[in-house]
Amino acid sequence: MISSVLLSLALASGALAQSSVAQKIAALRDAPTQIDRLNILDQDSDFVFNFLTGKAASGAGGSAVGATVANFPALVNNGLAMTVGFLGPCGMNTPHTHPRATEMLYVVNGTISSGMIEENGARFVFNKVDAGSAMIFPKGSIHFQQNEGCEPITFVAALNNEDPGVESIAQRYFGLPPDVVAASLGDLGVQEVAGIEAMIPDSFALGTQECLDRCGISRGKQPTTQREPRNANNALPGQSSSDWKATSTASYWHSSSTPNSYATSTHYTRNTQQTGALFGALAEDAQTVAAKGVSDSVAIALIVVVCVMGLGYLALAAFYFVSRRRRAAEKANRWYVRPEMSGRSLVPTSEERAEEKYDPAQ
Repeated sequence: MISSVLLSLALASGALAQSSVAQKIAALRDAPTQIDRLNILDQDSDFVFNFLTGKAASGAGGSAVGATVANFPALVNNGLAMTVGFLGPCGMNTPHTHPRATEMLYVVNGTISSGMIEENGARFVFNKVDAGSAMIFPKGSIHFQQNEGCEPITFVAALNNEDPGVESIAQRYFGLPPDVVAASLGDLGVQEVAGIEAMIPDSFALGTQECLDRCGISRGKQPTTQREPRNANNALPGQSSSDWKATSTASYWHSSSTPNSYATSTHYTRNTQQTGALFGALAEDAQTVAAKGVSDSVAIALIVVVCVMGLGYLALAAFYFVSRRRRAAEKANRWYVRPEMSGRSLVPTSEERAEEKYDPAQ
């Protein structure tokens, strides 16, 4: 009872704080002059942002705290934002874009491997950026950063928009309708697409296997809380309206509930609806199975597989015994041939009669 009341109070206070920030941002946007905005930001501390205590986007490979207009109202009408990132050993900030901002990333310590592709037809740009150096990523370019070392590193990124946005490539691409993704990958198959989508780690993930082997790090299970929210138009195989909430993410910076289970989708032009429940259930990740036990769909699928294998073994056994019996019957019906008659014709020729090779009549 007491815990429920405390939880309700915490949620209510969080909602009020968020509402207060939203109201302040709206007031700042409506203010006609900078003096008016200064009067709204009436506390000197309103102009300070602490990256060490800010809410972070995190994953198995590191984390980042972003100061944007959403959590730092003083940025309104100033046209910039900033992110401080922390990459663990072999950590990677996976491929992403900023749809409304150019980024300049400064490496505080260590060395970052970073690459980008600006658009179709552009070459791939790759650099190893050492401490004290910076790399620029034009607005909309796909780019990534990886810590190639076995020690943690820090980077600072400046962006020329107070609301730069982040679009993680893997999560958003596999958040499209599964049949569209499957077709764009050479008709990979919607069940394979669903299986891959469930495995995509959060944006700060562990990097290349070569680095992990060199640093003695095991990849293990990584969080997958930044999956694309689902609805009737991009549902995974077997999802219904009750599953869509389970795959949604409240915010890019927050974790969501446990990923959904799979069955039959409503958004396919191919005939996958009859097989979606069976094969989609087999695509459940190990964490879901461990938490919930084996689902009915998986149990049915396993029973079907075992029955088919059993019928196959019975057919092979029947074929073996029939063949063995046939060989025994053929052996019993063979003619007896005297050793001295072996190799002779059944009907003697005139030459053989002349040579009297056959026994004389008794």
